[in-house]
Amino acid sequence: MPRNIPGEPYTRITAKEGKDLFDSGNSVVIDVRSEDEYLAGHVKESIWIPVDDIIDRYSELPSDKKLLFICEVGARSGLAAEYASSMGSDNSKLYNIDEGTSQWINQGLPHSKGQEK
Repeated sequence: MPRNIPGEPYTRITAKEGKDLFDSGNSVVIDVRSEDEYLAGHVKESIWIPVDDIIDRYSELPSDKKLLFICEVGARSGLAAEYASSMGSDNSKLYNIDEGTSQWINQGLPHSKGQEK
């Protein structure tokens, strides 16, 4: 069940909840891990923007979709969501898939490796 923690400008969700939101067609997954982590395995059709680049590449984030940030354990993705909020994103459209990419893959949810989207 989606969770809001006081002081966080985003909603925490599980991998399954993230997939359901993504499948609705009005969301995008943003992988904020390092390049080697991304290439080793990532959410299928995700956008790769390392957490340290979120502010500089903020214009690449779709403003008309829910933004589902993911990393490995929820820390960097939470930070990325906070950056997006500070840059003006609507907090009601910010999500942190806090179970992380390994859990996404381990649950058999759609994923890719290497440069494949």
